[in-house]
Amino acid sequence: MKIFLPIIIFLTFFTFFESCSSKKTIQHKDGKSLVWSDEFNYTGLPDSTKWSYDVGGDGFGNNEAQFYTKKRLENARVENGNLVIEARKEDWENKNYTSARLVTKGKQDWKYGRIEVRAKLPKGKGTWPAIWMLSTDMKEWPEDGELDIMEHVGYNQGFIHASVHTKKYNHIIRTQKTDTLVVKNASEKFHIYTADWSPEKIDVYVDHQKYFTYVNTEKIYETWPFNQKLYLILNLAIGGNWGGQKGIDNSIFPQKFYIDYVRIYQ
Repeated sequence: MKIFLPIIIFLTFFTFFESCSSKKTIQHKDGKSLVWSDEFNYTGLPDSTKWSYDVGGDGFGNNEAQFYTKKRLENARVENGNLVIEARKEDWENKNYTSARLVTKGKQDWKYGRIEVRAKLPKGKGTWPAIWMLSTDMKEWPEDGELDIMEHVGYNQGFIHASVHTKKYNHIIRTQKTDTLVVKNASEKFHIYTADWSPEKIDVYVDHQKYFTYVNTEKIYETWPFNQKLYLILNLAIGGNWGGQKGIDNSIFPQKFYIDYVRIYQ
């Protein structure tokens, strides 16, 4: 025992030091403090104190093909340290697919900050996962703003999209502000998707590589509705106006959207 005692003491100290260092990394980033997070270190349904569900099969304005369910483990669950949003090929409420759309609306929202999500994306034609934000007081779209931190359509594998939608700049009138970054292994490995949002601009990153910036140059609501609180959305759509442009490959199901953590810094 005397021989191994120093080793035990060293390992105990090292473990404690590593724990403290990790906690510091999580709590502070680029001068900002962690104000909200879900590390998904539990099992079962998503934490009901943090997440709600958008439910239904009306297409959600995009002619999407899935029905979003509520509190159904087959479509949204936490396991092995990850949130899993699963799209399944099954008949449900007159739809041929099920999935889930988790929102922080009614639980938490933010005005400015750094939104960071570590995720691994589904793969296959017809899938359309997204990490995005909408105005808590949304009355009209796109007038009240939409921030897309990550979108990926399965027929264009590995192309990650970031966008904003406003009254003046949106895809309906083909003035949308957007950009793309190729991440070839987006469906094989986890990557960190981030938006840095301030009163002056929005920067979007993948793994700390900035590839999209939207600057508040005109300083009017028609171009910058991002001076109000937004809530976060995590969803996996199937088909739709964009995701289904080249059809849906029914041989790929089920497909899973993995989220390792969500962290908000201010």
